[in-house]
Amino acid sequence: MVARTGDPPRGSAAAAGLRRRRMSGAGAGAGSSSGSNMLRFYTDDAPGLKITPTVVLVMSLGFIGFVTTLHVIGKLYHYRAGV
Repeated sequence: MVARTGDPPRGSAAAAGLRRRRMSGAGAGAGSSSGSNMLRFYTDDAPGLKITPTVVLVMSLGFIGFVTTLHVIGKLYHYRAGV
């Protein structure tokens, strides 16, 4: 058997990973049902609160700003108290 020039040497970790990918690619039909479970979280049929990624980003930045403001106010209060 002739090795291709782009393949990693036999017995290396890269060769094992390549072998796993090739084997899992052959049985792609069997593993496709598990992928549909992940996609269910991103559909309209998913239960729970439905918010867009933009709202999550804005809320995160607002929380970070609020915590930073409290930190600065605490430092100023501590400084003016003379402790």
